[in-house]
Amino acid sequence: MALETIFQICMKGALLGWACLLLAPFARDRLVVAARVVAGALAFAYLVQFFTITEPTGGDFSTLSGIAQLFSRDGNVMLGWTHYLAFDLFIGSWEVEGAGRRGIPHWLIVPVLFFTLMVGPVGLLLYFAVRFGWE
Repeated sequence: MALETIFQICMKGALLGWACLLLAPFARDRLVVAARVVAGALAFAYLVQFFTITEPTGGDFSTLSGIAQLFSRDGNVMLGWTHYLAFDLFIGSWEVEGAGRRGIPHWLIVPVLFFTLMVGPVGLLLYFAVRFGWE
């Protein structure tokens, strides 16, 4: 399968999961589970990609240049992107679930979800700020 096709499938799946999280107030438990199923599917796609599209580059995780070398091949970049998609979506589902348990209004979590999708660690920090500010 072409890398662009893999990219499109993973992106569309991830966006479906994020849509579930945005709609969570209508059926929180089911929609969080749906988002987690998508995150699980992305994790499985990651596993398949690891064994099928990655290429050895001689890079490693011990230096910045080694990491850059790891991502010097398109298949390796796709693997890294799928990693981000799966983890950020799972964190988003955790945020929505936790906010619901704590009675935090969903409208406060929507910006958190945006930042978690776009710049994951910033979204996580924002979630902690909202959560601790609410308690």
